[in-house]
Amino acid sequence: MIEQIYTFFTLEMIYLWLNLGILPFWFMLIVFPQSHISRVFITSIFPMFILSMAYIYLLYVAYLGGYDFLQNFKLYLGFEKILSLVENQSFLILFWVHFLAINLFCGGWIVKDSQMFRMNKLLVSLPLIVTYLIGPIGIFIYWVIRLFYAKRISLYE
Repeated sequence: MIEQIYTFFTLEMIYLWLNLGILPFWFMLIVFPQSHISRVFITSIFPMFILSMAYIYLLYVAYLGGYDFLQNFKLYLGFEKILSLVENQSFLILFWVHFLAINLFCGGWIVKDSQMFRMNKLLVSLPLIVTYLIGPIGIFIYWVIRLFYAKRISLYE
């Protein structure tokens, strides 16, 4: 039974499931941000738990495959080192799960924060879509919009 699961969940299959599985979370964040189901399934620990389990499984698979985790620290040594790390499928899929989790967390934070300021749902959907695609720019767009609703500038909050 475990071997069947192991052979089914290849890196390519996990990549496919991650990309398809994250879409309903983003759809709920954008279309139904104030619903109870969004509060339970998106802005709670639930999606991070799922992504963490996928991450732990991928760490296990990489460990079984003999992946040298110490080489990950080479990414701080220069751009060429990052390029060599990205060629490794284990590193790349772990990085992708990390990317999806952080962007989803930021999207959940945008929704929670926008609800505190009673921001228009349609107005917030633009930075959410941009955050899904290119995280930091979406967060910046949200902060610009947020300035008008908060009516004050604060470097921390």
